[in-house]
Amino acid sequence: MSSPLITLNNGQTIPAIGLGTWQSKPNEVARAVEYALKAGYRHIDCAWAYGNEKEVGEGLRASGVPREEVFITSKLWGTYHRRVEECLDQTLANLGTTYVDLYLVHWPIAMNPNGNHPVMPMLPNGNRDIDASRDIKDTWKDMEAMVKTGKVKSIGGSNFSQMTLEKILPTAEIVPAVNQLELHLYNPQLQLLEYLKSKGIVPQAYSPLGSTNSPLLNDETATEIAKKHGLKNTSDVLLGYLLAKDAFVLPKSVTPSRIESNLTGAIEAYNALTPEDIKVLDGVAAGGKQKRFIMPPWGIDLGFDDWPVPTK
Repeated sequence: MSSPLITLNNGQTIPAIGLGTWQSKPNEVARAVEYALKAGYRHIDCAWAYGNEKEVGEGLRASGVPREEVFITSKLWGTYHRRVEECLDQTLANLGTTYVDLYLVHWPIAMNPNGNHPVMPMLPNGNRDIDASRDIKDTWKDMEAMVKTGKVKSIGGSNFSQMTLEKILPTAEIVPAVNQLELHLYNPQLQLLEYLKSKGIVPQAYSPLGSTNSPLLNDETATEIAKKHGLKNTSDVLLGYLLAKDAFVLPKSVTPSRIESNLTGAIEAYNALTPEDIKVLDGVAAGGKQKRFIMPPWGIDLGFDDWPVPTK
């Protein structure tokens, strides 16, 4: 079973269901990628900061699926906002490819490249060591330059709020194709999705099933809808719901049976869910279950609803 395709604002098509690789251990991710590609996935989501892109490349080669048939996403890390091409070149070398299909700014925040850690420089107060002098508009200009090199086909953001996007759009030569966000039943960000739609930016959902031991998998409303349609798992509804919102989904697993069921179940749910189901699911978070699982200690306001603004 193959994933449905979504067309980006530059005409490029991308499989709507991809394999997430965040927190996948290096000795597990190669096998997971290989299995996923053999099972029908054609979209793999990576990042420099995950520290496992070499193993992702190994899995890609072991699968036997030609590189040109696989959509690969990677991300620029915060300590490289002033060295965009350097970070990209490391990713390409690790993956063993000459280009990525989509390159995202992982977070719209530059971090101190000369801090106390090359990946996660921290301040004594526990917040991350921010490079406040680096403007996101300048980082975006450097991202646009990567498209011209041919090393990147499309560019986008990750964890970009409307506030962040409005900082880059007035001067952008290339409108972001994608915005990857924490999107799920308990954090649907409906207002932001409407804004993205108005700008031709496609949302991409990371952690679409929540986090480890997620309460989403036991949500009563989603479970009831799964039973109503004869779907095997509550997770099918959670993924199908996001597909119905025209969002890509990136479920993460290293278990072969779960990798396969995430693909087939999402498609079955997408085809089964009714407009009434979507309306009911839209109301779950607003009914008292709003919850983010990913809130790093940046120490600054990112402009998102339901994310506490830090106090100085």
